[in-house]
This record gives sequence, C-alpha cells and structure tokens, in this order.
Amino acid sequence: MCGITGYIGYRDAYPIVINGLKRLEYRGYDSAGIMLYDGETMHLSKTKGKVCDLEEITNTNEKRKKGKIGIGHTRWATHGVPNDVNSHPHFSQSGNLAIVHNGIIENYDTLKKELIARGYSFKSDTDTEVLVNLIDEVKKNEGCKLGKAVQLALTQVIGAYAIAVFDKTKPNEIIVARLGSPIAIGVGKDFTEFFIASDASPFIEYTKEVIYLDEHELAIIKLDKGVKVRKINDDSLVDAKIEELQMNLEQIEKGGYDHFMLKEIHEQPKAITDTYRGRILADEGIIKMAGVDNNLEKFLTANRIIIVGCGTSWHAGLVGEYLFEHLARIPVEVEYASEFRYRDPIITPKDVVIAISQSGETADTLAAIKLAKSKGAFVFGVCNVVGSSIARETHAGAYTHAGPEIGVASTKAFTTQITVLSLIALKLGSEKGTYAKANFQNYLRRMELIPSKVEELLKIDNQIKEIAHIYKDAYNCLYLGRGFNFPVALEGALKLKEISYIHAEGYPAAEMKHGPIALIDENMPVFVIAINKGHYEKIVSNIQEIKARSGKIIAIVTQGDVEVKRIADHIIEIPETEEALSPLLTTIPLQLLSYYIAVMLNKNVDQPRNLAKAVTVE
Repeated sequence: MCGITGYIGYRDAYPIVINGLKRLEYRGYDSAGIMLYDGETMHLSKTKGKVCDLEEITNTNEKRKKGKIGIGHTRWATHGVPNDVNSHPHFSQSGNLAIVHNGIIENYDTLKKELIARGYSFKSDTDTEVLVNLIDEVKKNEGCKLGKAVQLALTQVIGAYAIAVFDKTKPNEIIVARLGSPIAIGVGKDFTEFFIASDASPFIEYTKEVIYLDEHELAIIKLDKGVKVRKINDDSLVDAKIEELQMNLEQIEKGGYDHFMLKEIHEQPKAITDTYRGRILADEGIIKMAGVDNNLEKFLTANRIIIVGCGTSWHAGLVGEYLFEHLARIPVEVEYASEFRYRDPIITPKDVVIAISQSGETADTLAAIKLAKSKGAFVFGVCNVVGSSIARETHAGAYTHAGPEIGVASTKAFTTQITVLSLIALKLGSEKGTYAKANFQNYLRRMELIPSKVEELLKIDNQIKEIAHIYKDAYNCLYLGRGFNFPVALEGALKLKEISYIHAEGYPAAEMKHGPIALIDENMPVFVIAINKGHYEKIVSNIQEIKARSGKIIAIVTQGDVEVKRIADHIIEIPETEEALSPLLTTIPLQLLSYYIAVMLNKNVDQPRNLAKAVTVE
C-alpha cells in the first residue's frame, strides 16, 4: 500500500521519480504527488487519481520538473479521503520540510491537538502533515539537525511508517526511516547519487547496490558522504549492509503481454521450475532445502505446525494443511494473521509457525511472527522477495523464486507457495517414514512434470475465453471443491472478486447443502473442481444436485472424464497428476477465467480498485 520514490544526485530527478511512481503503481493507490527542489524552491505537484494525471499537471509548467532532488508518492487513503489536498508530499507550516509517508500514525490526533495549541494549522486531514510539523517543531525547539529531529519526533509516534524527509535548508541530504513499512536505498557509484523507494523496482536500471532498512532504523543520506544508519530508539550506529539486487529490468516489464497478470499467469511453468530447481534430486530421492535441513529436528519434534498468512497466502496455507497432514502426519492449524495476533493464541516452544507472504512485508503477518517469536516458537518464512522484512525476521525460511509479481491479484505467488509447502511436507514425510520411499521418488518425478502440464493448460485459453464471454455478466458465482481443491475454490472466487468485482464465494462442495444451495437457479454459474481423485463420486453427486436446480455448471475435470462431462454445461480438462499436486493445475483455468472476464468488463486488471499489492498497514 502506498509507494515512495526519491532521488538525490547529479541527474534530473523528475524522470527518475515519476517513472519510479509508475513502477510502484502495482502497490495500489488513489492519488499521487511529487516534489522537486531546484536549488531555491520546492515545486509541489499532486492530485487525486493516477500517475498519468500527475504527469499532465507537471507538463503544464516546466518549472515543476526542474531539480536534482525529488521525492514522490502514491497514496492509498487511510486518514482523510482521496483528494488533491490529502495527497503527498506534505510541507511543514514553515515551508522548509517536505515529507512522504507510508503507514499510519495512530496517535496523530493527540499530536495534532498539541501542535494546534502551539500555533500550528493544518491544510489536510492526514496524519502525515501532523508528522512533518512535529519534526519541524522538534527541530526548532531542540536546535538540532534534521536527522536528530526526525529521530526524536519518531520516538513520540505510535504506529507504522516508512518516511522520506527533505529540508531545503540542508539540500545535500534526505532522511529516511522505517517501522512496519519497507524502504530501500539504492546507492550510486562513489556516493554521487542515491535512490529511495518502497522496493527496488524504481531504480534497478541505475544501480544494483541496495540497503534495506530494518525495523526502528533511520538513515541519513548525504551526497558524497554515503549513508549513516542509526537505531531510532537508542541512537546506536548500525552497519549499513549493501546488498546486490537479484532482479533485472526485463522481469518487471510486460514483455508483450497486455497485462502483468496475464504475463505472470504464463510465467508459472518457469516460476514453479525455479522454485524446485536445485531442491529436487528425483533420481536420488532427495529434497535439499537448507532452511529445513538446518532445523530438521524442530520440524520433526513439533507438536503442531501453525501456518499464518493473509489472502492468497492464507489459501496456500490451507493447501499446506492438507499436505502436511497427509504426507507428514503433523497436526496443522491455519490462521488468518490478522486474527491470530489479536486473539491471544496458545503458542509454545514446541510449535513451528510457518509465515507466508509474497511481498514479505505484510503488516499483520509480520506482527504474527513477532508474537510467535515472543512465545518461543520456531518461525519459518515462505516469501518471494529477497531481503524483505519477513525474510529477516524469521529464524529460517525458503524463497519461492517466483520473480517479481506486479499484478495485484496474485497468481504465480500462489502456485510457487504451494510448491514450497509441498517440498517441505514431502521431505518431512520422508524423514518421519510416514511416506513410503517408492512413493516419495514417484512424487518427485511427478512434481517435475507439473511445469509442462501447466504449459499444456495455458494453450486452452481460447476455450477459457468462450466460457468467460458467456458468464461475464453474472452477478454472483459459486466455487466448489473438496479436499486439496477446496482452497483452490476459495482462491478462484477471490480472483474473480478482486479483478472483475463480481461477487463470488468458495465453499467445500459438501457444505453447499448447508445454505448456498438456496442461491442456485438458472442464473447462478457454479464452478466445480471435480478431478478423478479423492472423493470423486461425492462431488459428482453435488453436481447432480446443482443440475436438478437448473444451476449452470462449469467443471474442471481430469482429461478423459466421462461422467461429469455428461452433466456439466462446460468442462475444462486438466492433465492427470497426484491429488496432492492437483491444486497446481486446477488453479490455472480459474486464474484465466477471472482474467478474461475482467478484461471483457473493461476493468483495470493489474490495479483493481481499493486493493494494494503489499498490505503494509493493518
């Protein structure tokens, strides 16, 4: 949610900052703004709407685009409605300071009242304008430099933030800080330029060297002098570790596809391969995962595994529950991270907590991690972004290697998360002896075939388009699945809701009779996952119940299916595989259906309304 970009150096800042904002559009936002400093004046441009609207404003006056220093922001509204005034950047009342801010200042109202009592007035409804004036007040009262003023002000703040602050009286530096929201600093050659962003995508063509701030850290960025990092709470110096970026520019461009979502759906064969590459030695019957290998005893002796996540990651965790209990016979609980952290859960040192997040920055999941660690649990992270907060906060973990996922609606994140969970569950099953060695090797070989089977499914998009065209005007949809594919039904419904704004619900097929069956009529499309594994006969009965009530049935079946084909209005065939691996295939047609329905309805597929890619606030 929200995005920050910034630049200080020898280049013109405008194209760097504005293009950085475009790279961050995937995070979700409702307004945008930019400040450029030309050596004398801070030029501010901001507006409700998209970055393209901001460009139109700046193009009306070339002075607005001058300067070697700039900060920019895409805002997802929290305090104050989306409008021009509430958009960032915000200036202090003195006119000396400019700030961009991601996050929420929970005690802003108290701070605002104190500042009003001291003579401050406010133009916006935002917590951010309160923060920039608090910093200015501290700077004035303490007679200190900007970096110290930011530090002292932040000790009075309750909430979450990533900020970048500029003082026109000290035009060779920018101050950045973080707590609960990510910030990255790109380092140019010989410290002649620096880049600031919520993630590294805005500056990957300029530098491969990056510093990721940790929680409670503040960085003073000075031209020709480098980056000095301090702890906000105790003022201690921190070694600013420079890391090398692993992504490249090609990865975050559309590559000829109409949308990032479609590109990322088609990237899944490669993403799944990259996720298990080097981890599977099928002929030798070996799975190598350093994060698991080095902590094997903790997994094998665990009383239970608790999986926490949000949204799509929670759905992947539900698949993980089936995997761990089926393959490794370890009890599993799957929790919404947002509920887990607030319901006083019972956690012991004998528990393993697996935290799943594509971005590695999900605020509720990070809070759940901290809670689990405070109770002595071993915490294992599954995320996609190298160097992210979850990767640093957990005791150990595994990356999904999906590559950058720009589309807000997760696709390859889901399948690669399931791939990682499958590998862990299978490895533990092998180590515990709960899964026979002969079956184990066969499972590995079948997993290696999944990418080619996904490629096979991606070739039926014309058939998917035809079905999408028929049902694009539906008002409600029902998604049904059983066993390993019940979470896929939930995920399929979520995808449709996210990008087409059609109401959809996922249910275990057997639960249909406990309420949802009342909704079924000739206008209700029902998407049923009915592969020939598990409880096939049971789900055929569920389909017959729908048909008896004139429901429209779109069934995902195993190639060669005869029985469901006779009943359903439409069938989509998937290649045969292990039941436990089937979610990697059954989810593909549902992703494509959601995509094509949204496109046919002229929706903004990559940036659906009200949503953000990384939910970095509660």
